[in-house]
Amino acid sequence: MEDDQLQNEDENIQDNGSNETITRVTGMFKDWFLDYASYVILERAVPAIEDGFKPVQRRIMQSMKDLDDGRYNKVANIVGHTMQYHPHGDASIADAMVQVGQKDLLIDTQGNWGNILTGDSAAASRYIEARLSKFALEVVFNPKITEWQASYDGRRKEPVNLPVMFPLLLAQGGEGIAVGLSTKILPHNFIELIDASIQHLKGKKFTIYPDFPTAGIIDVTDYRDGLRGGKIRVRAKISQVDRSTLVINEIPFSTNTSSLIDSILKANDKGKIKIKKIEDNTSSSVEILVHLPSGISPDKTIDALYAFTNCEVSISPLGCVIENNKPLFVGVTEMLRHSTDNTVQLLKQNLELKLDEFEEQWHFASLERIFIENRIYRDIEEEETWDGVITAIDKGLQPHIKHLKRAITIEDIERLTEIRIKRISKFDIDKAQQKIDALEDQIAQVKHDLAHLVDYAIAYFTRLKNEYGKGRERLTEIRLFDDVDATKVIIRNTKLYVNREEGFVGTSLKRDEYVCECSDIDDIIVFTKDGKMMVTKVDAKTFVGKDIINVEVFNKKDKRTIYNMIYRDGAKGPSYVKRFSVTGVTRDKDYDLTNGSKGSMVWYFSSNPNGEAEVITIYLRQAGSVKKLKWDLDFADILIKGRNSKGNRVTKYAIKKIELKEKGISTLKPRKIWFDDTVQRLNVDGRGELIGEFRGEDRLLIINQSGMVKTILPELTSRFDDDMIVLEKWIPKKPISAIYFDGEKERHYVKRFLIDHEGKEELFISEHPKSLLEIVSTDWKPIAEVEFTKERGKDRKDNLEVNLEEFISIKGITALGNQLTRDKVNQISLLEPLPYEAPEEVPAADIEVVDEDTISHEDTPKNTNSQSDNEDNDEDSIEENGQGKLF
Repeated sequence: MEDDQLQNEDENIQDNGSNETITRVTGMFKDWFLDYASYVILERAVPAIEDGFKPVQRRIMQSMKDLDDGRYNKVANIVGHTMQYHPHGDASIADAMVQVGQKDLLIDTQGNWGNILTGDSAAASRYIEARLSKFALEVVFNPKITEWQASYDGRRKEPVNLPVMFPLLLAQGGEGIAVGLSTKILPHNFIELIDASIQHLKGKKFTIYPDFPTAGIIDVTDYRDGLRGGKIRVRAKISQVDRSTLVINEIPFSTNTSSLIDSILKANDKGKIKIKKIEDNTSSSVEILVHLPSGISPDKTIDALYAFTNCEVSISPLGCVIENNKPLFVGVTEMLRHSTDNTVQLLKQNLELKLDEFEEQWHFASLERIFIENRIYRDIEEEETWDGVITAIDKGLQPHIKHLKRAITIEDIERLTEIRIKRISKFDIDKAQQKIDALEDQIAQVKHDLAHLVDYAIAYFTRLKNEYGKGRERLTEIRLFDDVDATKVIIRNTKLYVNREEGFVGTSLKRDEYVCECSDIDDIIVFTKDGKMMVTKVDAKTFVGKDIINVEVFNKKDKRTIYNMIYRDGAKGPSYVKRFSVTGVTRDKDYDLTNGSKGSMVWYFSSNPNGEAEVITIYLRQAGSVKKLKWDLDFADILIKGRNSKGNRVTKYAIKKIELKEKGISTLKPRKIWFDDTVQRLNVDGRGELIGEFRGEDRLLIINQSGMVKTILPELTSRFDDDMIVLEKWIPKKPISAIYFDGEKERHYVKRFLIDHEGKEELFISEHPKSLLEIVSTDWKPIAEVEFTKERGKDRKDNLEVNLEEFISIKGITALGNQLTRDKVNQISLLEPLPYEAPEEVPAADIEVVDEDTISHEDTPKNTNSQSDNEDNDEDSIEENGQGKLF
């Protein structure tokens, strides 16, 4: 009722008798907004699944086909022509055309079309030119099987969809934002799409992953077939030039060198990374040089670049397309299947059209031969009317048309009358028969292709790959990424201070005691004299509790930092000793490390990064019948247990003081380190190949195929070159044996050497560009086999076995070595080494940390956790039977 009333009011309402009409807009937004949203989704932002084009792209391609004459056209001219189909401004058409042109698939460009690497825009459309590529002409257009519709003004015909016979949408990718809807289809590799289409036609499974024109490295673990909710991570390719220079040669998709450099400079300004300067030498390929200050680790800087800059970006795909004028959410696998099946149907239609054309040509060629060979044209000489001519020809043809495949029509006879006398006089029966035979072969071939349509489609895709696949190999490397721990790679960009007496810690207490450098994302751990512990985030000023005895940066996954502590239980109770690590904690929660009695206090406390155990001297107060007032305590005798353990009783008497007698050494087992080849990183989690057990000063030996050797500390943030051929625990007295080809002398040489400079990268083959490392061995007694090149007219020499230990003594790393042979060598390989008993390593104490392997956010109640913690409550007295602080 109200709607009808409003409608009536809307139709014509006069204001005070004037001629002005008032139109109410009530309800208009409801209909208009829905219409607008539908229009933007269907006609502007989302590509069609049939051909992979948005409407503006499809109209650009059709305009380029209209103008195509093999030569370049001004883009401004193409844009103007496209406006006959596209009811929008020239700027949007030009921008869309540049985006298609930059993908280097459908448009052959000329002039400055911008640079996707640097982000530079294209020149004005009046200065640049374009034409359709050969690939586009072959796979995009076929007017005979194209469905047409009227353009927006009704003056022209435009394609509903172009008959694209290739998974173009996946090759180019597509992105658009509509009203309440968006799409983000990532580009895929040209060759891999063809291979996947062939696999689908063969009924086999396939998997496709994105490939970007900016190259880079991609982790597709969570791609989820390009559906909503999936995610990929893309990284720049960063390598180390030298100790103070990094080079970025490939950048992540969706970034450019300008935005990448800006993100690096911002991270530097915020203190998350430290760089000296950046040079951008990008032209046709990316080259960004990042210069580092002295003392800054290149490995950590690379991880920091991934953690804090656009050197790593996360992209969330969203597969949305238009099918039958409706948006459809679909994965890339289904898109490829749909495209391939559509291509098969288009190929079928094209073959059927060819068959009709060939049969029509055969039909008329046969009629023409009958007409001329039997001189039927003479039958019309006496006819005076057109109908008589038609009848005479028809009557003359009848005895000769039994082999024809269809009936003769008036149109056929009319075409016969159009044959010129000159053609009749020069008619060659043999050539006419050859033409008919050729047409019959073509018809037979087309019928065979229709009967074997899948094989024909496979051959079609194979031909596309052979003709257009060269130079379109995969650019983006697929690799699993290691997760970068931001707290480990961030530069310490601020200073931490403490006011022990008042109980404050923070970065703004510059008048108080300096503790260490830290970052603004670090956690810190604080211990107080009453035996309390708290972990909190770095801030300007935080109250944690009075009488602070220790404060330091906290690493929640660090199980090798061991805390040694002696505390008094209650105001007058006995004293206990304990050793523990801290892992699973809840931030800003107070933890009591004593037995919880009122008046408890800490006598002695030390923090030991590698589980060191010192020796201390304990002094008792003179009281009663106490006989022994002084003795030593070695923390190495105390087992490492959970932080909730009560500990072992030291004495029931009052302690006067505790002094450090002797600094400790590590009591932990050597740390086992593995190398995960999948992500090319070290770990302590058991992933990959076990490298060995490492103590504090043990190092890794790294040898590259280029002939570079170095030793490094086994830091989990270390990065490794792709040409690494040796990675193992370094034994300083174990020689390295190598055979290499000297490019200058053109001879093979043998050398054995030791590494004298820890941490220094050195080249152990000659610097000539043609020098090549053949084999390298870290065995004590390696054996090599040399296979010689066969000389013309001679028998091949027998293979030579070489005991490298006997062949040459150990020399300096820069020595040339001894010549292996004067003969030409075909191949050198390593054999099983001779047996040798290597000197045994001195075993470390068999003590491990007893605590949780994983970090929880909720802590267990005191003395109710694991069995080991329950056992810790036993008071194993060490009374009268150790670096730190006395409080």
